Amino acid sequence: MHDAVIVDAVRTPIGKRGGSLSDLHPADLSAHVLAALTGRVGIDPAEIEDVIWGCVVQAGEQAGNIARTAALAAGWPESVPGTTVNRACGSSQQALSFAAASVIAGHADFVVAGGVESMSRVPMGSAAKEGSSATPPSVQARYGVDSFSQGLGAEMMAERWNLDRRTLDEYALRSHELTAQAIDTGAFDSQLAPVEGRLAVDEGLRRGGSIDKLATLKTPFKEDGVIHAGNASQISDGAAALLVTTGKIAADRGLSPIARIHTVAVTGDDPVMMLSGPISATAKALSRSGLSIEDIGAFEVNEAFAPVPLAWLAETGADEKRLNPLGGAIAVGHPLGGSGAILMTRLVHHMRDNGIRYGLQTMCEAGGMANATIVELL
Repeated sequence: MHDAVIVDAVRTPIGKRGGSLSDLHPADLSAHVLAALTGRVGIDPAEIEDVIWGCVVQAGEQAGNIARTAALAAGWPESVPGTTVNRACGSSQQALSFAAASVIAGHADFVVAGGVESMSRVPMGSAAKEGSSATPPSVQARYGVDSFSQGLGAEMMAERWNLDRRTLDEYALRSHELTAQAIDTGAFDSQLAPVEGRLAVDEGLRRGGSIDKLATLKTPFKEDGVIHAGNASQISDGAAALLVTTGKIAADRGLSPIARIHTVAVTGDDPVMMLSGPISATAKALSRSGLSIEDIGAFEVNEAFAPVPLAWLAETGADEKRLNPLGGAIAVGHPLGGSGAILMTRLVHHMRDNGIRYGLQTMCEAGGMANATIVELL
């Protein structure tokens, strides 16, 4: 049976909303990492048999199968097809799972997985018609709600796991501190494809934060709540791409992969709380893999809101020092459809830089879903 390996992974620096990447069409932003990836590996783009690309808000400039548009924007041969995936925030993590399945099945030799979101140019909610709802009355009635809200879901998580505002804000400051350390020590340098003339490092980092400053922020989802802009992910622009093939093909071609895709899992969970899926997805992936939580040397748990990684930590019993060791989306942003590939890029480079054998990535997704992926260093 074939396996699936990640030959290389590259990402843009993450731009803040209205910032340095906001003047780039999302297809061009995608094309930037596609070209950087094949250039780094030294593979002819004509050998790529598919581009599987995550994107959440497939409207406006991100409509019309942006995977295909991105390959054309990169100047790749017309023979390279593309397909666009939407599993909410986990879209590009799911794209990687589909790419792995494709090479394992023998359907393709080389597949690029990744994703993009330009939240500056295509805001959240752009795909919805005014006055309409993505959830019909039948689903609302099933759960006894008028609507579904990630912000309220984060408030629910905080209440269920007894996470007070100070605890959440301390975690948010941790994210910024670890990101600052990573930037200052060059931990991201090998994975970045700087956008020349625009952006060379992640743009959202805020240095010098304090508990007192965060305490002044309003809680928009609940009047007496605990969730605010300072302990939630930033609205951002970014893209990432990973080259996937089999171990045998990589060896035959003289390529040196970073990691093997060991185990993948996807699960559904409470769609009202919406954000607790990473807990069950992690349990499912670990059970399927035969590994324990102690075997995993690094975890990337997307920081959509601070309660997500903290509740996950409480339920899994993982070592806190292994959780988001380079900071996360609270510090640098969460460009929706690109985040899964961005997190995996961060993870595999961190594993290689530090000799970590196993890593696990998971993220909450709208609708109460979550992906979990375990990778093994090669």
